Formats: sequence, C-alpha cells, structure tokens
Amino acid sequence: MATDPASSFPVSGLRSPVSSASFPVSGLRYPVSLRVVFVGHVDHGKSTLIGRILEETGSLPEGKIDALRATCKAEGRRFEYAFLLDALAEEQQQNVTIDTTQIQFRSARRSYVIVDAPGHEEFLKNMITGAASAEAAVVVIAADEGAREQSRRHGQLLSLLGIRQIVVAVNKMDLANYSESAFREIEQTYGEFLQTRGLKAAAFVPISASTGTNVVSNGDPALAWFKGPSLLQAIDKLEAAESAAQQPLRFPVQDIYRMENRRTLVGRIESGTLRVGDQLLFSPHHKTARVATIERWPSSSADFASAGESVGITLRDHIFVERGHIASHEVDAPIESNRVYARVFWIGAEPLRVGARYRLKLVTQNVECQVVSLGNVIDAATLGAAAADRTELRMNEVGEVTLQTRAPLVLDNHERVPTMGRFILADENALLGGGIISGALYTSPKAVKSENIFWSESEITAERRALRNQHRGAVVWLTGLSGAGKSTIARALEKELFRLSMHTYVLDGDNLRHGLNANLGFAPEDRAENIRRVSEVAKLMADAGTVVITSFISPYRADRARARAIALQAGAEFVEIFVDAPLAICEQRDPKGLYQKARSGKLKGFTGIDAPYESPEDPEIVVCTDEQTSAESVDQILTELLPRLRLGNG
Repeated sequence: MATDPASSFPVSGLRSPVSSASFPVSGLRYPVSLRVVFVGHVDHGKSTLIGRILEETGSLPEGKIDALRATCKAEGRRFEYAFLLDALAEEQQQNVTIDTTQIQFRSARRSYVIVDAPGHEEFLKNMITGAASAEAAVVVIAADEGAREQSRRHGQLLSLLGIRQIVVAVNKMDLANYSESAFREIEQTYGEFLQTRGLKAAAFVPISASTGTNVVSNGDPALAWFKGPSLLQAIDKLEAAESAAQQPLRFPVQDIYRMENRRTLVGRIESGTLRVGDQLLFSPHHKTARVATIERWPSSSADFASAGESVGITLRDHIFVERGHIASHEVDAPIESNRVYARVFWIGAEPLRVGARYRLKLVTQNVECQVVSLGNVIDAATLGAAAADRTELRMNEVGEVTLQTRAPLVLDNHERVPTMGRFILADENALLGGGIISGALYTSPKAVKSENIFWSESEITAERRALRNQHRGAVVWLTGLSGAGKSTIARALEKELFRLSMHTYVLDGDNLRHGLNANLGFAPEDRAENIRRVSEVAKLMADAGTVVITSFISPYRADRARARAIALQAGAEFVEIFVDAPLAICEQRDPKGLYQKARSGKLKGFTGIDAPYESPEDPEIVVCTDEQTSAESVDQILTELLPRLRLGNG
C-alpha cells in the first residue's frame, strides 16, 4: 500500500509533534508556553549560553552538571557549558531525557523550549515544516567581534520565517572589558540592519555566558552602566503564545462514517473548542449546521471537545459535507482562496519550477496547485540570497512562492492558526517540500443563510438519472473575451448534444441578466455575484441530469474556481473551455458594438479594455477561434467532451 507523504513528513500530517504531551516525562516536566530559537555565529557562544541557562534555571537532570565536571577533570579538560549540549545529545541517542533540538527550561514566570537545530539547513527545514514552531528568537552576537555576516543572515532568516519577537544577546562582554561603547555600537548597527528587514528587537542585553554575568539576574557591578533587564528577564517579557484551545475553531473533516441513519463526521480538532449545540460553518461552500452530539471512542459522548482531540460529531441538519471540509464558528471563519503566498522549503531531487503542478496537502485537504511565481530564494546551507530572476527552487533552498490551486483552499495565515498555515507539496507519493502560508488572495464568504433552511435530498440520485439518460449531468463552462465566439459555440454545441439525444441547455449571460440577475451591474463584486448565482443554477440543473452549457466572460479565476467547486459539490462533471481569441480579433468582430463604446469612454469597466481578464491556467479544453471556424471548434470540443459524459464506452 502506498504511503501518504503527509504521514511520513516531519510535521506528522501537518501537526507539530512538539507538545507537552509528546516529551518524555523525565525530560519535560512543565507545560510549554513559549518556544524560543537561539541563533548565532558559530564562535559567538550560543552553546555556552544555552548550557548556562539550563544550569542556572535548574533545568538539568539531577547530577548532570556534577557528572560532566567530574568527567572533564578526569580527562584533563577545562569544563565548558557548551559541553552540556553534546552530553545531552549522547543521552538522547539512548532515549534518555532531552532532544537537543527541543530543550526545556523554566524561569520563575513560565516554561520554555529552546530550539537549537544544528546547522542552517536543518534549522530552516524544521522551521519551515513546522516541527519547531518557534514564536521568538534570541540572536547571540559576540561583543569583541561585533555583528558578522552570519548574524545578518540569521536576521534575514528570522524575517523570512515570520518570527517577530527578538532579543539580541551581546555575549562575551568580559572579552570586551564590559565596554559600553562596544555594546552600543552593536546595538545601533544591528538594530539598523533589523529595521531593513522589517524587524525590531525587543531588547539588546549585554551578557557574559562564560561568567554568568547578566544571564539570569542583573545588577552585576561590571555592567553598572546598563540599567536594563537580564537576558532571562528580557525573554520573560516576550508575549506568550496563545494556546491552540484559545484560537478560532478549526475542525478538518477526515472521514464520514455512515451507521444506520446516522452520519458521523470524524477528525481532529486543530484549534479552538467545539460544543454540542454550536452552529458550524463548513468551508468551502459555506453550508451551516448545528452540532447534535460529540462522540469519543470506544463509546462515550461529551458536551465539548478541544484542540488536540480526535472526535466524531453528528449534525442536526443534513448538509453535504466531505473529507477536506473545515468546520469553524461563523464569527471567526478561516480564509477561502485559490491563490496563496508562502515560504516553501524544497527537498525534492528535481527543482520546484514556475509553471509546474503539485499536490498541496493542508490538514485533510488535498488539491492540485500550480506554481505561479518565485522570489527571494535563500540557500539553506549558506543563508545566501540567490539571483533575483530565478525560476526554480532547488534542493535545500527556501523561497517565497505564489501558488494557484485548482479548487478553493481553506486556510489561515501561519501566524494566526499555525496548523492551518502549514502544508506540504507532493507528487504522487513523493514528498517534495513544506511551506508556511504568509498570505492569500482573500475571498470573503457571503452572508450565511438562515439556520432554518435545510437541504432536501431527492430519492432519485444522479446515478439513476445518468442510467436513464445514458449520460452524466455536467457543467460545461465557456469563458473568454466578448466577441471570442462563446455564444455561437454554445448554441452549436447545444444543437449537437441534442442531436445525440442528450439533455442539454444553454445558460447565456445576457439572457440571465434579463431576469435572474437583472439587479446586478458590472462592478467586480457584481460580476462575482453574477457568476455565483449562475453556478448554483448550473449545479441544480446538472444534478437533474442536464448537460448545462454556460456562456459567460467570467473574467476572474477565483470566480471560475468557485463555480467548479459548486459543481463538484453536487458530484457533477465540470469542464472549463477557454474560447481563446486575441483582443484585437475580438475588437474587429465587436458584434454588439461594445468595444467601440468602451474605447470612446461610453462604457466603463469593460473586460479587456479597462477591466482585467484572467485567462484560465489549466482549462480542460482550449479552442482558438482566430485559427478555426466555430464548426471546427465544436468538433474539437465534442471529441474531448463526449468521453466525459457517456457511460462506460458508449
């Protein structure tokens, strides 16, 4: 049986394995409230600083520091706090205490996990895939050497990963004779650099990890000129991460169990809290229903469930829900979009390329996507920037990538709901990369309908209609500029399908604007509503077994993607046909005189002139009406369309 890439990826199905429950009891004794990544030049004392913090906060296993000192003395070596990380790494290999990349310590205020991955490449991979999910960073810079190129690269890395809480530890102040001027110079120069990356340090703190000066407590006479906090005090002032249970509800549907007359939706609550009686919004498609019961296994029920729990729910209302749908509360719904902006870490042997297609997996969603653009490529090994005109992302590189999904994707920005902002890219069963969503082309849902409206299921299924008609119901969506030939092709196609004894009908844009959509104009929001209404009508007709042919400019990809999703919701075939003709040819034809009016300024917001047309990126069929007649275009469409409509090989 093939392995699902999501299950083999370090993020374990896009859920971070880092939680208080996942650590050995002997190693992690407290619930984690903040994860802090420590970065710094290889010689600037980062490991020593971590070792010092572990000892002075009493976070080491009992007897560990004494045993290590004794070992150093027996071997004739001078004890160094950096040795602690090596010793802990050896123990981790024997399944004892602490994983060195996830080291816990506790201050008087709260507990922490230090993220300290060895090497830029592994650190970046962990951060991008979400295994670490650090919420803050400590940048270590040596006072006697100042900010090096690697320090600046780390700042660039933190900016790339969206980590905004930063404390700069100016270490080795003892080697700089505790000089205030040396500290102030680093504070000024590195502070200015961080500003160029859109960052601002919460504090610059002078310390000496080797002597312990100003690491945990302040007031050392050697730093009498410094009136600020110790390093630990500065870290304690950082904002604690919001717990998953406090975040908005996100319940991805993993499967649907049908037992007798009950339908149980099962999945894992990624964030928030779910209660019996809650009104839920299911995205995409924005269907609503109220929770009837919450089920746990082996056989128990509950009044509520919270983040991290795997449960089943039943609904009071019968609505169409399937794997990949995301349940939320109406007041705090996720984003629904077909275009996302992300930071992607690539591990595939073949490069990620602009124009290439992959499978995007986000929680239980699995959609096809295409790479639209690539920018700001960083080599994980060196943190060096690549050429600005790159069109591919190579192994162990991270880049800012724009992805277009074929179907609507339900998501959150990573900084809002981390589990809903992390995804993987795969090709068949091969894992290729991981990503963090930084933004999306937002498609806001329409107002939710009354909770007293219910979906009525017919006893005559689409399959039974198809058997009687000997063809499937479908939505055949023609899109293109005005004058491209959509209406002519639509009518000719309808005639041919009717001749073949198929149930078919044309939904023409102008006809619908005479009645159903008479109250809509041509502003972008009106165009979107026009297409939504048409899509819903086409879905109903396709569900009734009709081959519905639509003839609309439908200029926006997001609207066409929603039309596809609405059709697929009813289990209908959706075929997008791009009626392609250059703007100049369409203007020459100008059957309605609209281009002439638009050019003269009498018609505003006309597609192709002063309003955009977004060409389909992956249509099922393309006909070029500047190169072939309408009859030739219809013949081409029939050749490719009929196998999709007919049952079996008929």
